[in-house]
Amino acid sequence: MEFLFASGIGALTAAGVYLTLRRQTFPVIIGLAFLTYAVNLFLFAMGRLTIDRPPIIATGAPGYADPLPQALVLTAIVISFGMTALIVVLALRGFLETGNDAGSAERGEDGVTGASDRSRHRSRP
Repeated sequence: MEFLFASGIGALTAAGVYLTLRRQTFPVIIGLAFLTYAVNLFLFAMGRLTIDRPPIIATGAPGYADPLPQALVLTAIVISFGMTALIVVLALRGFLETGNDAGSAERGEDGVTGASDRSRHRSRP
């Protein structure tokens, strides 16, 4: 079972890294989501989750579940949701500004991104 769990974490990590290195912005967003899922599963695995154990120490209980991994994963979920929302807004803004989904734009003659496009559209007196 540990091998299957570790293989799943490895597959999510590999897919996340592969998609993060793509040129378009949408695969980058999906890749970062895969990486956050892999980190969450890794945190769960490191916490040695137990079944049918109370999260608070109680008298008469044979043991208790460690609440720290659960708190870390909940925090990671909130942070990844905020990060994903920010990246989606930035990608949408970049798409609306440039008109394409590419992560990098072409540079003009003077080295400024999009400078050649702006100079073509200027009205000359």
